[in-house]
Amino acid sequence: MSAESVIYYLNRLPPNDPAEDAEWLFAALSQYTGAELRELLYTGQEPDFFDLMRRLFALPDHTRATLLEFLSRTDSRPVEATMDAEGRCTLQYGVSQPDKKASVKLID
Repeated sequence: MSAESVIYYLNRLPPNDPAEDAEWLFAALSQYTGAELRELLYTGQEPDFFDLMRRLFALPDHTRATLLEFLSRTDSRPVEATMDAEGRCTLQYGVSQPDKKASVKLID
């Protein structure tokens, strides 16, 4: 039988200087265009967005690369996802619907 001790360091460092935080933030934000920042803000407000991103980055490199390759294709068909009993997720392109052209009727 063994015992383990966990010792916590309770003397915390003082919080960062807000001026340093602002400088860091402005330096990070300067790497992006205004449109990219608006897109990030909009996307970041989606429910569970950050949890999804954390899970994607936790995938093994080969799995993430395969998923990225699949999602990067220029196929316009809808993507269907299925889960089997063992928890495997399969993505495949569904059947695309033919474009329905709107009919226009001119009346004199």
